Amino acid sequence: MSDADRPDETYVEIIRSDTVWRFEREFLESNWTCLFGRGCKGILDHDATGLNQGCCSLGAHFGDGPAGEAEAMNVAAYAAMLAPEQFQFHDVATATSDGIFGDPDRTHTRVVDGACIFLNRPGFAGGEGCALHIAAVESDESPTEWKPSVCWQLPLRVDWTEIDADTEMATVRRWTRADWGDHGRTMAWCCTERADGSEAYIGDDQVIDSMADSLTALAGDEVYVELRRRL
Repeated sequence: MSDADRPDETYVEIIRSDTVWRFEREFLESNWTCLFGRGCKGILDHDATGLNQGCCSLGAHFGDGPAGEAEAMNVAAYAAMLAPEQFQFHDVATATSDGIFGDPDRTHTRVVDGACIFLNRPGFAGGEGCALHIAAVESDESPTEWKPSVCWQLPLRVDWTEIDADTEMATVRRWTRADWGDHGRTMAWCCTERADGSEAYIGDDQVIDSMADSLTALAGDEVYVELRRRL
């Protein structure tokens, strides 16, 4: 049995091409589940269950450099496809030159009334939650194609480390308070940390199954299939 196959290992390691993938075993085998609309307390400095904002209180940030620019353009293209019936802040998004973006450099989405512009608020006839997510599902497409990557990856986080000139290591794990920076110190709740978010560990399926779409979009079909075999 290799080290990666040992049941007590913290990470499952899979080497593919120029990337060494490392996946946090305990979290992927856990029954964590997203509680959006089902008691999620949000990421503000107080219990904000009633606001039903989830992780959307902050604008979604795109990646750095050309990849980030490409992602911003992709999200803008899908946003242009949203109808007013699907997108509560459609009029706001089309009223100014900045549109859905929070800055001229298009590094993150705009914040409107205390949350991401794409977040449909409680009571909106088109459905509560991310307008991009809702529209993707209605179109029978994956939300990973429509949404900013940081959104469809949550609560998974990827730490990239250069091993040598030709190889990178990608460590896939759950987000922690520390990953939110200064904001993390004031958050009243962090759903992935069992100390204060244990109520989120109530899912019917393991994360390896419930987040199959995200894991596949992140690492590819071949790596995901091997990951399931290992777990």
